[in-house]
Amino acid sequence: MVETVTEATPTMPGPTTRMLAADEASRLLGIELLEHGEGTAVLRMTVTASMVNVLTATAREVTRFGRSGIYDVSVVRGETVIAEFRGRSRSIRSTETKEPQ
Repeated sequence: MVETVTEATPTMPGPTTRMLAADEASRLLGIELLEHGEGTAVLRMTVTASMVNVLTATAREVTRFGRSGIYDVSVVRGETVIAEFRGRSRSIRSTETKEPQ
């Protein structure tokens, strides 16, 4: 299920709220979380006020194993793909969810 979000609110899931609230760089850059769900997220930012370019990044979970994951991200400006990359993640141990070690 994908949830559409316009800003960080207490109704967002705990981990998403904590991550967004703690990310000073994202707030300073004006990054907006548009949608998020299990293994996916869509974010948007204006490059600078003077340039008026808006970029939208869509991340998709490719695979997850234990606390590690691989994600593909596509960045578009309007309809044009301007960047794509594959990233790796490593989750911290949490007291909220029990994951295999």
